[in-house]
Amino acid sequence: MTNLPPLAEQLRPEGFDDYVGQQHLTGSDGILRRAISTGNLPSMIFWGPPGVGKTTLALIISKALSRPFFTLSAINSGVKDIREVIDTARSSGSNAILFIDEIHRFSKSQQDSLLGAVEKGIVTLIGATTENPSFEVISPLLSRCQVYVLKPLDEKDLRQIAGKAVSKIKELTGIDVIITEDEALLRISGGDARKLLNALEIIVGVAARGTSRLEITNKSATTIIQQNLAMYDKKGEMHYDIISAFIKSMRGSDPNGAVYWLARMIESGEDPLFIARRMLILASEDIGNANPNALLLASTCFDAVHKTGYPECRIILSQCAVYLACSAKSNASYKAIEEALDAVRTKGDLPVPLPLRNAPTKLMKNLGYGDNYRYAHSYEGNFTEMEFLPEKLSGMRFYDPGKNPREEEMRKTLKSRWKNKYNY
Repeated sequence: MTNLPPLAEQLRPEGFDDYVGQQHLTGSDGILRRAISTGNLPSMIFWGPPGVGKTTLALIISKALSRPFFTLSAINSGVKDIREVIDTARSSGSNAILFIDEIHRFSKSQQDSLLGAVEKGIVTLIGATTENPSFEVISPLLSRCQVYVLKPLDEKDLRQIAGKAVSKIKELTGIDVIITEDEALLRISGGDARKLLNALEIIVGVAARGTSRLEITNKSATTIIQQNLAMYDKKGEMHYDIISAFIKSMRGSDPNGAVYWLARMIESGEDPLFIARRMLILASEDIGNANPNALLLASTCFDAVHKTGYPECRIILSQCAVYLACSAKSNASYKAIEEALDAVRTKGDLPVPLPLRNAPTKLMKNLGYGDNYRYAHSYEGNFTEMEFLPEKLSGMRFYDPGKNPREEEMRKTLKSRWKNKYNY
């Protein structure tokens, strides 16, 4: 196997002219580049998917302004680490830049510890996040930062990076790499430059033994990456497979599998809020009205994880995962909305029945809007039969209660009210 130094570090640009992508920010007329040219740099948050250049952009900014640069990762840094960096920055006597990767993983107390230094100008904060900062960054800190959105790299950007990588490989190893087909490489990368470069490293390392020329095709790229998934996933990109196993374990009512895959994610440094968010979705999609408390617990779990942070949140995540796995299951609400959406797409925008229409004006009343509407609370049992669907969909049943105690009770109620209209 050919040993190749990490391409991501070899190709990391040092200035804006070498930076690929994000032209809306870094181009000659980019808003961020213009701000830096004035030397008046605000604290900021870079929001965007993995591998689009958030860390690199922070490094370029620090070099452009010749300021001291400190970096912390929210995965393994706490309040003590933050205070040590702030003390060092204060003693340096200049406005240092503090870059925090994955700032959304900081708890409220950790983010609070940054406020004073940012307010006093001891540090200029640059935070990087893959999550919406409106939800993940506390309001006092967010209000002191400018948010810049970084976009996934497009095919043109990725091809430019691949071209740079091929030239660097030639320089480092003497091997001529010819990419005759790049669709598989682009698909593998998913708009992430690190994934693209990691894939190229593996392909060259595996296929370039004893040769000075390597041709990369869609077939060869796919085959080599599939055979070396562990190497390709060295930075955890395969987390989608793990979260899939986690979700399917809970859906399949196995708390043991759920807790195991949860432990795998925790140990690999997965974002706890990502895990909690997926459980929130499962609580509605796979449990629904079979146990409405599941959604309440999952929502509380998400909130508690946000408040506590790691490592304490591992207990909360485990409690919720076990509860969801052991709960009765129903996907009836999920199927209902999917079937309703299909009806909307295939039948078009059908007119609202006149009795259901709002009539705020005299003209609308004269046109019959609201006529014959029956106010349910005026009738015994707070129910009276009337048509709530467009005429062309009359009698169509979207919601079919699941076969579990709670929804069987709902089916019984619906049948007693609607008789044979929806065939409950």
